[in-house]
Amino acid sequence: MMINQEDLLKFINLALEEDVREGDHTSLSTVPADAIGKAKLLVKDTGILAGVELAELIFKTVDPRLKVEVLLKDGSPIKPGDIALYVEGPDRSILTAERLVLNCMQRMSGIATVTKSIVDRLEGTNCKVLDTRKTTPGIRLLEKWAVQIGGGVNHRFGLFDMILIKDNHVDYAGGIKEALQAAQNYVKEKGLKLDIEIEVRNLDELKQVLEVGGVVRIMLDNFNYGQIREALQIIDGRFPVEASGGITPENVREYAETGVDYVSMGYLTHSVKSLDLSLKAIK
Repeated sequence: MMINQEDLLKFINLALEEDVREGDHTSLSTVPADAIGKAKLLVKDTGILAGVELAELIFKTVDPRLKVEVLLKDGSPIKPGDIALYVEGPDRSILTAERLVLNCMQRMSGIATVTKSIVDRLEGTNCKVLDTRKTTPGIRLLEKWAVQIGGGVNHRFGLFDMILIKDNHVDYAGGIKEALQAAQNYVKEKGLKLDIEIEVRNLDELKQVLEVGGVVRIMLDNFNYGQIREALQIIDGRFPVEASGGITPENVREYAETGVDYVSMGYLTHSVKSLDLSLKAIK
């Protein structure tokens, strides 16, 4: 997934509008307009740092006069007491940017930390971990960026950039063959360049998909380890295979060792704890 600068700026401006609106009245009422100061971004947790590049853009958007000195880049291991960056400039502007910077970096660092832990568990296998669309509305871009920083692989970004046929699509379409053929016809008729992935719930659906073909990946949904191995024998290397459903940090290694190419985990983005970071004024 390419990080789009325009999308980031839209997010930042929307977030600032939500928080600041007509003005940061606390800073405006208590801090002199001409006061210049410096602050440090202090790490109070252990994990993987993420959101540094975003923080730089937030500070610049709030006030171009703010100067950032980065000490630790995205993807760096961090521990309590580390300083990730310094920011210097108008005090009011530092204070206005503070919460947005911290909210983003704490969330992104939590996701990057969990993702890195999963990547480490997969070491020695040929399996990669994918994220999902189980993201926080409005900040999917940040969350998927954090997965990248942690060493994971982005799945589709949204409904618009890939066709992923899942169980409800199959049921509404009248069957798995019908759904797959309809999707293939749609792409052809519309002249679209969209990959098609399909989810199967059992070996019968898998065999029907193999009869039709024309997909970039097959997702095995809620298969146990034995069923996955049986499915892989049937597929016989003809398509990349993704395992999904019920995959946790505790069992992800066992799924990977079945021989699948990918495991997808909503856990990366919907069950993480934000890392503790703070922005402290330097007196």
